[in-house]
This record gives sequence, structure tokens and C-alpha cells, in this order.
Amino acid sequence: MDTDKSDADEPERTVVPEQTQIADDAVGGGHAGPLIVRWSDGGTPREARFDEAFTIGRAPDCEVRLSDGAVSRRHAELTPAGGRWRVRDLDSGNGTQLDDLQISEAVIPRHATLLLGNAVRVVVESPGAPVDLSEKDIAERYFSKGKSGAGDVVGGRTEMVRVAFRNVDRKQKRHYRSIIAVIALLLIASGYIAWEQNKALQQTRALATDIFYAMKAVEVQVAGIEERVRESGDQALLNEMSQRRREVRELETQYDAFLEELDVLGTHLSEEDRIILRVARLFGECELTMPEDFVSEVKRYVHEWKLSPRLRTAVARMHEAGLTRSISQAMLERGLPPQYLYVALQESSFDPDAVGPKTRFGIAKGMWQFIPSTARRYGLRTGPLVELAVADKNDDRHDPVKATRAAADYLHDIYARDAQASGLLVMASYNWGPNNVRRRIRNMPANPRERNFWKLLETGDVPKETYNYVFHIVSAAVIGEDPALFGFKFDKPLAGIDERIAVGAEAPSV
Repeated sequence: MDTDKSDADEPERTVVPEQTQIADDAVGGGHAGPLIVRWSDGGTPREARFDEAFTIGRAPDCEVRLSDGAVSRRHAELTPAGGRWRVRDLDSGNGTQLDDLQISEAVIPRHATLLLGNAVRVVVESPGAPVDLSEKDIAERYFSKGKSGAGDVVGGRTEMVRVAFRNVDRKQKRHYRSIIAVIALLLIASGYIAWEQNKALQQTRALATDIFYAMKAVEVQVAGIEERVRESGDQALLNEMSQRRREVRELETQYDAFLEELDVLGTHLSEEDRIILRVARLFGECELTMPEDFVSEVKRYVHEWKLSPRLRTAVARMHEAGLTRSISQAMLERGLPPQYLYVALQESSFDPDAVGPKTRFGIAKGMWQFIPSTARRYGLRTGPLVELAVADKNDDRHDPVKATRAAADYLHDIYARDAQASGLLVMASYNWGPNNVRRRIRNMPANPRERNFWKLLETGDVPKETYNYVFHIVSAAVIGEDPALFGFKFDKPLAGIDERIAVGAEAPSV
């Protein structure tokens, strides 16, 4: 069956530009010389030499006859002309390629391969063809700056091209010098503007950082005074301290608006990045002084949560037991963000009956995993089975409401005292033990700027368990802000609750 197609079915082909005029001018025309053709038909290698035009195809009258069905009856014609051999596709059904380039007509170089119908290769050699000039050869011949002289015999066309090039070259150089001068001035001006803008941005960031840590210092002072007021039991003073706390929250709201208005954090941030920084702020950290890899590190732990059903299961348990609101209210009453409930997630997955392993400090029990001494210090009664690794209904640590109130007091004390309002340092203390952390952080300056989790990490001896503990809590809180955004299929755990802390609202009594 013939594979020839009509013009309507013929695919569009590329015509190879005939970049031979320069070569002809350089080496002259003349006879093309013989063309040697090598091919294989049915496994039999063949070779022929041609001095005149010939045809390749399946038809009996083709000088180079091929039996492959991909080749048209009259597939291509090769013709000597102007000192070169040329190949022309005869509207074949499957096309012709010259050295892997689809062609309709092209000049054959000294050595080439024709591919007919993407199936049959024909090697052609034209020993008499002129050597194709390289870009360097062309540049030296036509665009040399020297004048013609002995040993530099050129034709009239070459000399004409040289003169034209020199004239155009002079005009372009003058034109480009002007453009370059203008560009240079613009670069200098834009560089100065960029420098000024960057300087202003850095000054704004420095100012914002100062404002933030000034607010944190006030917050630490308010928390300390509030602690003494609570011990006195004076309700009027307690109400006044609540008002002071609301004022601090309002300052933080104004600070957030300041960052937003001046775009200090940059509009390039993705929604995920913004949530990560927002959660860091909720935990009392300054988003402007975060380590460069903080966001990417939190994302790494978000990915770890995806590899386990623990987060989804724990959140479901929290909702089923009705713990969400009681934990949030307890934290809000102590001036803490409700996101601290994720500490209980990391400690026990919200399991009130959780029992830890036996340690030299005793056995940790309950949702907040209090050891006996800490539990008693915060008013929790330990049961008769305190020395046994079993749940005990007579142990207050297994009472979700009582244990949560004690946990809120404990977290608040760490936050307001040694941790200097650094939420991540609070988490590290809760896990590693306040005495372990206290020995280290008391060697730091007593201000929020110099005493925080990042400064603790610089000591180089924070256990990996504690590092993981902190980032698992932070990343869980980040996911909880918008579970769907981070690829989780559960509702926002704190929907309708955590918004209140942004305006400093008080939670009702439990």
C-alpha cells in the first residue's frame, strides 16, 4: 500500500535556511562533484556514486530503491546545483529529515544522514562540497577592522559588506553609548532609592522590635503584680489588674496594625507563613527576631503530623470530652492564649487517664502529666496509688477540670517569672523541668529581648526531646489555625474562642 498523502494531509515542514551565499562568495561556485550514498535495504548494505540528479523511493524507477513501507514511492530527490548537492522532499507521506531536522528542501553538507519516514537512514557524502565557514571565519572575513592589502584579496561583495558594517557599527556605538549612559544614571538613582528604602525599612523594623519588647516588659511587670494581687485576694485590685491586662492586649493590637500598615513583614509572605508567625506571636515571641529557618522548621514538623493520625484522634477526643472550652477559659483567665491547650495534646493526647513511666521524680499522671511534687504545689491531691503506674480515681491529676486549672497556674508562673513572657521557653521548661531550665536562664539578662527560647538554644545543650516537644506544640497550634490549609480534615479546634484574646476579652468563670 502506497504511503503518499495528499497536500491536505501533509504536515507542515521546516525549510532549512540556505546559509550558503557567504560560503559561495568565499570559495566560489563550480561543479558539485560526486555524491556517495550508502543505505541498507532488507538487511543488505548498499553503496552508490552519483554525478547527476537521482531519486530515492519505493518505485521501480528510483535510482535508490527502498522497500520499507514508511518510504513513499517517490520520496526525495537529490540534485547538484551551484557547486552543492541539494535534497528536496517530494511531498512524501512521512517526511524527510536531514541530520534530525525536518526539511522540505536543503543544501547537503559534506557529511549528512537522511532519515526517511522516521525509519530508514541513508548516509550521504559530498567530498567536493566546500567546507562550511564557522562564525569565526565569517567574522574574520567580513568584519575585520584591517584594510585590504597584500594577502587579503577579497571580492567586491566582501568589501561592500565590510564598508557597510563599519558604517553601521559606528552609528550603533554612538547610539549605545548614549543608552548606556542613561542606564547608568538610572541605576545609580534606583540604587540610591533602594538603599534609602532599605535603610528606612531596617529602621522601621528596629523601631517595631523595640516597641514589641517594651510591651513584653510591661506584660511581665503586670503579671508579677497580678500574682501578688491574687495572693491578697482583694477583688477590687484583681479587677484593676484585669483592666491593665486588657490595655496590654490593646497595645498588642495596635502593634499588629503598625506592622500591617508599614508592611514590615513583607507582602511576599504566603498565608501559611503568616499563620506560623501569628502563632509565634500568640506564644509571646517577636516575629521580627525569629531565626531565618524558623518558618521552614515549623513546616517540617507540620509534615511530621501528617504522617500520624495522632493529632486528628486527639482533637476528636478533646471535643468528645467537652474539654475545648474549659481548657481555653482556664488559660484566658490566667492571661494566656488558649493555644496552650496543645501542651496537653503533646503530653497525653488529651487523655485524662494517661500514666507516664516511673522516674526519680515519681510517676506523671493525668492529662497534663503532673509529677507528684508539682501537683501538690498547685493544689492537686495525689491518690493512694501515687507510687503505682496506674490511673487512680482519687488522684486530682486525673480530674480534667482541676488539673487544667493547676496547669494554667503553673504555665502562667513560668511565663511571668523565669521565662520572661517567652511562650516557647515556657514549653521547654514544662518538658525539661523548671529547675533544669532555671539554672540556665537565670544566667541570662532578665528581660524578654535577651531571655527567650532562641537564647536558650544558643547554649547548645538543650535536649533533642525538648526541642521536638516545643516544635510539635507550635506546629500543632499552627495547624489548628486553619487545618484545611495545611491538609488536615478536621474543623478548627478553637473556632469562636481564640478570637477573643485579640481584643483582651475576659473569659467567664469555669
